[in-house]
Amino acid sequence: MLESACALIALAVALLLRPWRQLASRRPLVTQESGDASGLWTPLLATLVVLPWMWALPTLHQMPLQLQWSGACLVLLMLGWPLAVLTLLAVGGIAWLLSPSLTPWATLSLTVWHGLVPATLALGWGALLRRFLGTKVFVYIFGRGFFGTVLCLFIAGLLAQAGGEQLPGVQQELGKIARWLMAWGDAVVTGMMVSVFVAYRPQWLATWSDDLYLYQQKKRGEK
Repeated sequence: MLESACALIALAVALLLRPWRQLASRRPLVTQESGDASGLWTPLLATLVVLPWMWALPTLHQMPLQLQWSGACLVLLMLGWPLAVLTLLAVGGIAWLLSPSLTPWATLSLTVWHGLVPATLALGWGALLRRFLGTKVFVYIFGRGFFGTVLCLFIAGLLAQAGGEQLPGVQQELGKIARWLMAWGDAVVTGMMVSVFVAYRPQWLATWSDDLYLYQQKKRGEK
């Protein structure tokens, strides 16, 4: 019931914000100088192709430790919260189709605790960073991309464990350590991808703005 309520509330709020307008708009986003389509189509489609396999992977093979990949914080940084919610729900549905071992309830739990919850926590963490540390490139890459991923995924993992979710092959008393290590693995990839996107593909990050993080800092330096 808890997972169902979380998913329905997140879906309802996301639909009220109408995130599809980001994709339907023919106006370039952020630093994209030309082109008719939104720059978010590429990360959206890449997420729908790659992430379902990562979510379904632990149930597609037999290993002593079936560690679960999330990727939710990276999806949040690329698509923004409303569109990330719809995308993560779709990822969960595709993962369920890919893995015959995933039951509907297991898929719902996976989508909530490894997708919606960390993405929502990452949204709040980003707001706190902007409020107290300002808009700096280092804060965005390290604070949101790296450290924020560790923090949000670990907290989401603790909430999942408190809600009764157990990691296959991991003893209950070692669950916190396993979730902490998994969060670091996710954070390394997320931080690396965010730094690359900031440098070469900023249009793939809905939460990034050159005007906010670069030009504003340049104007302050000139003053």
